[in-house]
Amino acid sequence: MIRKTLTVYLSVLALLFASACSSVTQKEETKEDSMDQLLSKYVQVQLNSDISHLSASEKEMLGLLFKAGKIMDDIFWTQNIAPKEEFLATINNLKARQFAEINYGPWDQLDNQKPFIEGFEAKRDGANYYTADMTKDEFDAYDNPDKTSQYTLIVRDEEGKLKTLWYHEAYAAQIEEAAMLLEQASELAGDVEFSTYLKLRAKALRTDDYFESDLAWMDIRNNNIDMVIGPIENYVDGLYGYKAAHEAFILIKDKAWSDRLSHYTQFLPELQTQLPVEEKYRKEIPGSDADLNAYDAVFYAGDCNMASKTIAINLPNDERVHLEKGTRKLQLKNTMKAKFDNILVPIAEELIAPEQRNHITFDAFFSNTMFHEVAHGMGIKNTIDGSSTVRKALREQYSALEEAKADILGLFLVTRLHEMGEFKDTELLDNYVTFMAGFFRSVRFGAASAHGKANMMTFNFFLQEGAFSRSEDGTYAIDMEKMMEASRKLTAKILMAQGDGNYELVKDWIATEGVVKEQLQLDLDRIMEKGIPVDVYFEMGPQVLGLK
Repeated sequence: MIRKTLTVYLSVLALLFASACSSVTQKEETKEDSMDQLLSKYVQVQLNSDISHLSASEKEMLGLLFKAGKIMDDIFWTQNIAPKEEFLATINNLKARQFAEINYGPWDQLDNQKPFIEGFEAKRDGANYYTADMTKDEFDAYDNPDKTSQYTLIVRDEEGKLKTLWYHEAYAAQIEEAAMLLEQASELAGDVEFSTYLKLRAKALRTDDYFESDLAWMDIRNNNIDMVIGPIENYVDGLYGYKAAHEAFILIKDKAWSDRLSHYTQFLPELQTQLPVEEKYRKEIPGSDADLNAYDAVFYAGDCNMASKTIAINLPNDERVHLEKGTRKLQLKNTMKAKFDNILVPIAEELIAPEQRNHITFDAFFSNTMFHEVAHGMGIKNTIDGSSTVRKALREQYSALEEAKADILGLFLVTRLHEMGEFKDTELLDNYVTFMAGFFRSVRFGAASAHGKANMMTFNFFLQEGAFSRSEDGTYAIDMEKMMEASRKLTAKILMAQGDGNYELVKDWIATEGVVKEQLQLDLDRIMEKGIPVDVYFEMGPQVLGLK
């Protein structure tokens, strides 16, 4: 009897063990399948460029710039979540680790920052720029003029009170190493203006005063190599939109395409006077010393490398530089082409009406992106009552509205230049149809991103204005005249909202219209089911360029 009972007991244990093993295996397989699905949002592309025309000194300089860029990458990891290797060491699953590297943390940037690793909650709005236990009321009551600086952390002192800590103090050892690398690189630069910029940028990293180096960067014209480095954009600070994140780009100039673009800079002051708003909203005349250039990107680091990748640059962000000299607008042609071929064209084949698909062209995509960046430097930078910059007045809502402005104002600028007979690279219909296809590409970056909200604000406005129609087969066609009128109306609405600095109005507008609505979501799901990637990630670095 005992033997029989024992046999039954052991059989039950064996079944339970087998069931448990099966359950664990199924969970592991499910987790693997889930990570495969997440990774399928991205397609890897190589960041390469022809550097055969560079001198030996310039190639040596590139090696130093790569090292400095890597330091910006390390600092951004700390700002976003924790030191890179310390964080990644906690992840055992290799695919989860790979996805975490793409996202610079455990939050899926293309899915409203949803945690994809167990044990992590929603990301804090202020990331690591503000002490975790700080309340908004406490920050508002904190009397310190440096608290809203782009270049300070908000920490606590020994008594537990709020304290500002400058970036160059918080990351002192890393900043000093990066500054020394830039100074060494400046001695190898083949271009005097670029050499001067690198020296001044080293000084700026050590002091958190970037104005002088920003002005020097505006003087660069004859370079083969370019670099953007330092704390630049404010997207990661979802609490107030004040704090800038560290990043770096290394770029190789495409002189042939750059020559094509230089023609348009002369028209920027005139175009500012033609904006479709009252004079008080366009009275700021941007500096005319701006330039348009095309580059191959060979390195992204930090903020700009997190999840969705930028395809163009409009800098500096400092409003004082805008008014004195304007901005530089750098088009990242190789990244742009990779996204056009791998993402935009397949989306258009699924969602754009067949009779309009021939108007999806790379030149239109390139020019739309170029004038998006031009538009960032135009419009209005200070509220019309003179009380504040637009950035500070709109706080964390600023980035989304500014991206919406750049989208729609960029289309307005393309249209005006066509009408003036100055822009002949594309047919105007190409720009509008390609702009429409761009909605479906960019909104997939996630409704939590500034670019995603911006796209939805424009898409929903166009929908209300009848600028496009959706047919029974699920494809979209634009109405050219209605879309042109809608673009003018939306341009005016955004510029007035910025000039008025009406925080509550903008906040409500974005909350209501900066969202993906049901029908569009169903269409976006179709794209995902087709296996069309959302964005790219890079194989990049000195080894890709053949450097030692």
